Amino acid sequence: MGNIVNLLPVMAFLIFMLLVSIYIQKSSKDERQKNFARDYFIGGRTLGGLVLAMTTAATYSSVSTFVGGPGMAWVIGYGWLYMAIIQVVVIFLVLGVFGKKMALISRRIDAVTVIDVLRARYQSDSIATLSAFVIVAFFCATMVAQFVGAAKLFEAVTGFSYLTGLSFFGLIVVLYTTIGGFKGVAVTDTFCALAMVIGLCLLFGAMLKTGGGFEQIMSNIASSHPDMLEPLSDGKMPVSLYISQWLLVGVCTLSLPQSVVRGISYKDTKALHRAMIIGTIVIGAMTLAATWIGVLSKGILTENLAAYGNSVDNITPIAIVKSMDPFWAGITIIGPVAATISTVSSLLLSASSSIIKDVYIHEMENRRQKISNDYIRRFSLIVTIVLGLVVYFIAIAPPSVIWQINMFAFGGLETAFFWVLILGLFWPKANNAGALAAMAGGVIIYCTTMALKITFFDLHQIVLGIGCSLILFLLGNMLGNPVNRRTLETFFPEDFSE
Repeated sequence: MGNIVNLLPVMAFLIFMLLVSIYIQKSSKDERQKNFARDYFIGGRTLGGLVLAMTTAATYSSVSTFVGGPGMAWVIGYGWLYMAIIQVVVIFLVLGVFGKKMALISRRIDAVTVIDVLRARYQSDSIATLSAFVIVAFFCATMVAQFVGAAKLFEAVTGFSYLTGLSFFGLIVVLYTTIGGFKGVAVTDTFCALAMVIGLCLLFGAMLKTGGGFEQIMSNIASSHPDMLEPLSDGKMPVSLYISQWLLVGVCTLSLPQSVVRGISYKDTKALHRAMIIGTIVIGAMTLAATWIGVLSKGILTENLAAYGNSVDNITPIAIVKSMDPFWAGITIIGPVAATISTVSSLLLSASSSIIKDVYIHEMENRRQKISNDYIRRFSLIVTIVLGLVVYFIAIAPPSVIWQINMFAFGGLETAFFWVLILGLFWPKANNAGALAAMAGGVIIYCTTMALKITFFDLHQIVLGIGCSLILFLLGNMLGNPVNRRTLETFFPEDFSE
């Protein structure tokens, strides 16, 4: 039987998010009538520093930050926390490397999506279409993981069924994303990020109280699981895993398209610089606090994993139930739910823009068929709703081990876009043959090695994916045609200035 006290805070939060999106939709009515695609998919390039920071942080932080990650920290100990430190710099990296370049290029060519930029840079519809396919496929996998994680947490904490939780917040997030568009998502992401920080603070305090204080918890861990205090955790956290995770959730995340697109949306350089500072602080606080909570939960949940359902995804929900009364547990789960809906809303919007703007509208323009602004509006809303419902129905039969699904999708996106974006935007000689070989070949190699569990020196398959992608890029680049002068003048004007 569900506890209505646990449910009320989450219900109020989700309704508030829906109302915010409705307000954004109404306030953006005039702009959407002028250019629906630009306002709906990038917010009219009007984001300030705070909103840019919060939406980027909220998009990067997912349910894995609150569920899968802390669960692994419960198993491994401080080694998982040391690994997570690399995530502190991800927003600084993505905005620092791509922020200014994406803003300048997108305004110069009137780009609305990352794929718009790639199509213009490589002068290739094939790359654009392949990019759209990769984005939709891996984004859907990520969204399923988010839905499953939040629904499981909802079930454990509130007592209501998995399907009730999935339906309740899943359908609302699809609805408010469809209504609010990019600007609505960015604003609600700000509230989501605040909810995440508040939820973590509440849970941290409750766990310390339940465990008898920090010293008592650490004493229990030191006496029963001393290996958890070691960086390598008695072999559970080998150096190869450090390297793999630092690449997978650190350095390579700078190429995730859902984060790179934020570089198209801010209003000025001041906003970018503010976002880099604020975002780094926020993502650092959220990631490290959540992981540290996972370590400390070992002092409260002292039995083996079998006692908790043989899944690390159950650790955080059980820790919440054991350390908090129903009302405060309901308040706390707003954080993980906020992480879920912020990630899903951003990915859902990016996936729909890939289908609508990057494939359909471009194809119609090639055929010289004029599409009205009103038609784009209706079609965009329909595609967003349909994609969201597809993900919802897949999540009804939930897969297991959320963080692994999330990491698989991360790795696929990074393999596809890492070199294609970096070399494309910063190496004038990069051509479309190299980009196409890197994206197609890299993703195939990554997915194949993941399926067959092929590794290189026990490193995650992202190493093989990224490494082979670079080799294929360089080989394809040697065989392809040189970049035309007009493209070079657009993307590297400094090389042609007198």
